[in-house]
Amino acid sequence: MDEMLTSDEIQAAELGEWRHEGDSLQASFQTGDFATGAELVAQIAAAAELANHHPDITLTYPKVEVLLTTHDSGGVTSKDVELARSISALAHGIGVVAE
Repeated sequence: MDEMLTSDEIQAAELGEWRHEGDSLQASFQTGDFATGAELVAQIAAAAELANHHPDITLTYPKVEVLLTTHDSGGVTSKDVELARSISALAHGIGVVAE
């Protein structure tokens, strides 16, 4: 089981657009249109499969909301931080910015 991170450790990770809320990291990405949102979701899904760590994703017009938590640890772990960084890079790569 992965070790839960403290609030200080999460803050020190400097995740910018990600918010630490309760037992999760959350971000909302403004996609501008539904097709771009679907593209971002597909890229997140591929990254999640590679990491074997799966976020909760909500696709709406015109945004994608992502929630990361490590369920078996009961909170945020290094897996969440690593995937958050990957997701941010994917979003920026297709010109999508966070709220």
